[in-house]
Amino acid sequence: MKRAILSTVAAVLAAGATACSPPPPEQAGERTGSAGDWARPPVVESVERSGSALVVSGVAEPEARVVLRSDEGAAFAATADSLGRFEVGLPTPREHLLLRPETQVGQDAAPSPDRLLILAGGQGPIVVLRPGGPTRRLDAAPVLGAIDSDGRMRLASGRVAPGTALVEVESRGETVQVTPDPQGRWSVMLAPHEGPDQIRVTGRDFVWPGQSAAPSRALAVERLEAGWRILWTGPGDARQSTWLPDGRAA
Repeated sequence: MKRAILSTVAAVLAAGATACSPPPPEQAGERTGSAGDWARPPVVESVERSGSALVVSGVAEPEARVVLRSDEGAAFAATADSLGRFEVGLPTPREHLLLRPETQVGQDAAPSPDRLLILAGGQGPIVVLRPGGPTRRLDAAPVLGAIDSDGRMRLASGRVAPGTALVEVESRGETVQVTPDPQGRWSVMLAPHEGPDQIRVTGRDFVWPGQSAAPSRALAVERLEAGWRILWTGPGDARQSTWLPDGRAA
């Protein structure tokens, strides 16, 4: 079966709202925390290595304080410039590190629903986990960057060269086509499946290992033969499984 997902992709994503419904960070920040209608949470755009440290950069409220917090209580902060650009330095972690970005303006705070995950001290993938949305890889990833699942839906996503007309995704006998955005990012919903499942993206094969079944409510990270499988908790204690395949960008 072959069908095109062009104008219908937004409707398909909306249909899965009961499974994964939080808004993207730029919308969530409009009415998050005590900051009311004007403060927005920071958006992490890149993580670069600088000697023995990592530098997290992105955009936030101009001249606002940007804080990255871990569940263990560590916090790293910097102040955005007049254009809203920020750089937060932190020591290279020895293990996996999950951070929650937050904007502070005076006494007001706007926490992001997203999570910044740095695996294996920066030697593994570096990603922005998005509740109810596609994971955004910040490392050099293959054309299939991630598959997110909450047990009721699967969301495949990745990135191709800007200007690519269509991305073909094959799964369980069905082929769908999706148009990437101007930056080359794409995402498409796949039929539910317990896994494993072979998925082909633009002619390249990947084997999804299935959703993680770890019982813990804390962050769970598994190193698999062909990638990493993450089980994490978003706002409202929503559990989401994310698979990050190995491989460099084409």
